[in-house]
Amino acid sequence: MAMPPVDQALALAAQRRSQDAVQLLTAAGDAGDVDALMQLAMWRFGGEHMPRDLAAGRDLVRRAVAIGHVDGALIEVALTANGSGSPANWQAALALLRTAAAGDHVAARHLKLLAAMALDDDGEPRSSPAGERLCDAPELTRYPRLFTPDECAHVAMAAQDLMEPSSVLDPATGRRIAHPIRTSDGAVIGPTREDLVIQALNRRIGAISGTAVQQGEPLAVLRYSPGQQYRLHLDTIAGAANQRIKTVLVYLNDGYAGGETQFPTLGVTVRPRAGDAIVFTNTLPDGRPDERARHAGLPVTQGAKWLATRWIRAAPISPWEIG
Repeated sequence: MAMPPVDQALALAAQRRSQDAVQLLTAAGDAGDVDALMQLAMWRFGGEHMPRDLAAGRDLVRRAVAIGHVDGALIEVALTANGSGSPANWQAALALLRTAAAGDHVAARHLKLLAAMALDDDGEPRSSPAGERLCDAPELTRYPRLFTPDECAHVAMAAQDLMEPSSVLDPATGRRIAHPIRTSDGAVIGPTREDLVIQALNRRIGAISGTAVQQGEPLAVLRYSPGQQYRLHLDTIAGAANQRIKTVLVYLNDGYAGGETQFPTLGVTVRPRAGDAIVFTNTLPDGRPDERARHAGLPVTQGAKWLATRWIRAAPISPWEIG
């Protein structure tokens, strides 16, 4: 039996025959192979084996959706709303989601979650909840029940199949190695996976932090098992021109022990509760890292802790430019 075109292309790419791989997929896509079209789109988005071109990637996804690629329809929704390859258009994305929901239970579930939110025509929250100030310098504020139980479950489910052990790039070798201070499993919900529910929640995070949604890095989700922790650290990035000025943590579940967020210098320990969020400032007024914001995720002693993190920069940043 002949190997499917996508498998053939991946084998060619592994042999560093990128041009042959692209030509093979292009021919298969022109013949109506939706998987070939989607693989080409992912390469276009990632800049793998061909130059990054978001608009061209969008066109490939559109062609696949027109033939009937269900997952491609949800990717098109996400890209339409977050402005990848064309100006962001929430209403157009919502219309695409309604079309997809007619034949896809996942899209229908997204619509149901969105219907329970109070959003304006651009997907922004119509109001923002009041917070409880835990510290003034640096600012540290808790927002009880920022996410509903259904929203928490959605975030965890959106990241579940992406989870892998936390790692960092070794500057000496360029290879990924175990994260030196964070022992957890993690995932990042990037722009192609950023469904409208995730985007609406990111806008809610922007509202409580007083920042534009474009300043946030893609939502990261962490899962801590017993014994795992995030040792004392700052969220700022050494030498960054566009610094992480704020962090928002959202606790996604109950039913575990340990896992408190501790700020030793501030004398504050936050006990997690599902749906609660904390927002804190990482930098001083002059932009330098604020050592007082150093914090730790204490070890989980029983069960599993799920946490969503959004690091917010001083200026807008493209999710496609974050490694």
